Amino acid sequence: MQYDRSRFTVRLAQDESDIRAAQRLRYRVFVEEMGARAAEADHTQRLECDSFDAVFDHLILIDKTVTDPLDRVVGAYRLMPDEKARAGQGFYGAEEFDLSPIYALTRKSVELGRSCVAEGHRGGVAMHLLWNALAEYVLSREIEIMFGVASFHGTDPAAIAPALSYLHHKHLAPTDLRVKALSEHAVPLDAMPFAEIEPRLAMRQIPNLIKAYLRLGGFVGQGAFIDHDFNTIDVCLLMDTTRMVSRYKDYYTKNAG
Repeated sequence: MQYDRSRFTVRLAQDESDIRAAQRLRYRVFVEEMGARAAEADHTQRLECDSFDAVFDHLILIDKTVTDPLDRVVGAYRLMPDEKARAGQGFYGAEEFDLSPIYALTRKSVELGRSCVAEGHRGGVAMHLLWNALAEYVLSREIEIMFGVASFHGTDPAAIAPALSYLHHKHLAPTDLRVKALSEHAVPLDAMPFAEIEPRLAMRQIPNLIKAYLRLGGFVGQGAFIDHDFNTIDVCLLMDTTRMVSRYKDYYTKNAG
């Protein structure tokens, strides 16, 4: 599929109508496609929403060829700078992970979440445009730590044991950033010893978004969280930009330009 980049605008949400359009996209992806119950969603209006939406920054990708204001957002991210979290209700991920290592930081951080792209735009320029805008957001604010919950579809950890175990053995976060899944719904990542993992199978099971973060130097926290409301198994991804190898940091900085 060929894309004309001029048809898209990527920016932060400016008003309630922008946020509602992002919530409509999230409903289509998380509820209608992935089968999430999304207890806080407005199912009548088809909006996936929660109490955190009012305090997050919303990065949105708008398809200018779509006339319906509620359907014009075709890509979205939620972004929570640490100063907003500390001044308000905290980070969303604290509902699933012990984020004490993040709260203890004196360095700037941002929580990423609710990343999604409309079905017809996956595999094209949409995610690239979103990531360029995310790079600009992070670099312009001198943010050093990025983190957030990322999901595997389904709630059976045995089905993705190779992928989870591979993440544990190859990409576990350093101790100063090693957040832990909260015990009530936590499952260990290391169900399989590394010697028993078939790497190709493990990589096929890992969602593309998670693999993209790993390529940029990302880590995962300890344990995974089973989110029955969203029909997912969640890991916490973290990225310390000061630990990124130079070629990835140069690439990320170049994209911001």
